[in-house]
Amino acid sequence: MGNCTQCIVKRLNALRNLSHEELERFSEHKTSLIIKKGENLMTEGSAINGLYCINQGKCKLTKLNTNGKEQIIKFIKGGDILGHRSILSDEPVGLNVTALEDMRVCFIPKGDILDVIKENSQFSLSIMKNISHQLNEANSLVSEMAQKPVKDRLATIIINLNDIFGSDSEGFIDIILTREEIANTIGTATESAIRLLSNLKKDKIIDLKGKKIKILDINSLKNISEGY
Repeated sequence: MGNCTQCIVKRLNALRNLSHEELERFSEHKTSLIIKKGENLMTEGSAINGLYCINQGKCKLTKLNTNGKEQIIKFIKGGDILGHRSILSDEPVGLNVTALEDMRVCFIPKGDILDVIKENSQFSLSIMKNISHQLNEANSLVSEMAQKPVKDRLATIIINLNDIFGSDSEGFIDIILTREEIANTIGTATESAIRLLSNLKKDKIIDLKGKKIKILDINSLKNISEGY
């Protein structure tokens, strides 16, 4: 996947704070991986020995709840990094990371990451900000799951998906999710998610084409998300 010094993906994450020499060091030691759709990049409870930089593709971060049902916590796209929290805490991976489509990923060994964290204060600060942002997102998710009705949560996730992935040439959100995955994101039964999506389509707030979703009325969707 080329040299880290020439990779445009680094502009989107903490790696932009690295010097040319530090990026060269990463290039010498990194491993390039292809993760097929449906495969796990990281598995909950496993040890991690490095940082993953997503070069291309999309994935979901999930956790199994007490009854064995999958809860989708977050979606990731190209440009994001994964594994830094476990590297710093020296703890096992807390979530499963599963490819939603074929992914191109670079793996940078833990030793190189820790060395640069010690040497480069801007990189360290960026990593800390990223972890803090993730913690804030987790707190918001807990609050929403506890307080918002399912319809409001669905509206929120549709808006978030559009913000994260943008739209394709036809105006549909540029990610393909099953109805079960949508249900697992908002914490409801698949049948309930299907019914709520159909209602939003009937009200001309969204359009559906197979598994694709298009936002037709963003203002109405935001009002639902905010409980109006």
